[in-house]
Amino acid sequence: MTKLKLAFSTCPNDTFIFDAWVNGHLPNALATSPFLGDIDHLNAMAKNDETDIIKISYHAFIHLAEKYIMLDAGSALGFGVGPLLIAKKEISLNDIPQLRIAIPGELTTAAMLLKYAFPEAVNTTVMLFSEIEEAILSGTVDAGVIIHENRFTYQQKGLIKLLDLGSYWEEKTTLPIPLGGIAVRRSFNKDQLLEINVMMQKSVEFAFANPKTSMPYVKRYAANMDTEVMQQHINLYVNNETLKIDEQGKKAVRTLAKLIRPDLPDSLPLFTSDIL
Repeated sequence: MTKLKLAFSTCPNDTFIFDAWVNGHLPNALATSPFLGDIDHLNAMAKNDETDIIKISYHAFIHLAEKYIMLDAGSALGFGVGPLLIAKKEISLNDIPQLRIAIPGELTTAAMLLKYAFPEAVNTTVMLFSEIEEAILSGTVDAGVIIHENRFTYQQKGLIKLLDLGSYWEEKTTLPIPLGGIAVRRSFNKDQLLEINVMMQKSVEFAFANPKTSMPYVKRYAANMDTEVMQQHINLYVNNETLKIDEQGKKAVRTLAKLIRPDLPDSLPLFTSDIL
């Protein structure tokens, strides 16, 4: 294969699992040209066909499922990992639909989970995930949906949780929360898909076995993040489902797909293991 266009986020969980692949820790690694950016930017890149392999929200993936297939390795998926709806003060859940709410991207799973819990909450504004807390504090918005490391820091700024949107999903579905995964163009043949999936799995395995090796790369993109928060981030979003998604995880993605696109045929394989 020629050099692959690869894109993933600057978040610690992604830099942690991709470090071995892109920084020469694996023998005979597939050559890549990596790009790192915010998840909302990555979702837009996938929509615009700008790359070969890309970390995207499962919400975005469902809309793009005819173009992309998900690797079995690399997912951010599990219990207790969902986004939080926060504000400066207590607000009745009945009043949520009337609020001005910041979201980290239209095609993020966080935005989907807000809609799932509050279908009538339509007054939303897209913001960079790291700017949502300040927008709430300044009164630009009444509430916001936070993801990533902000779930560990919002209380330090005097903000409070209105609802754990991930827990709401878990209670309603009894399934893990499908946040994001590694999507690959369907134009690759089966042998290429297998090779890419194996490379991703080896990179995750290396990160688990050699966690200290990835730290310089993680810190390069998380320089302003407290080390403890950085480690909490990795511990929360990198788990066994990241090594290889299981049947329960796949069911969670299918359930999300039915909510977003009831027209999506059940016969369409969503993961590489569905066709290999």
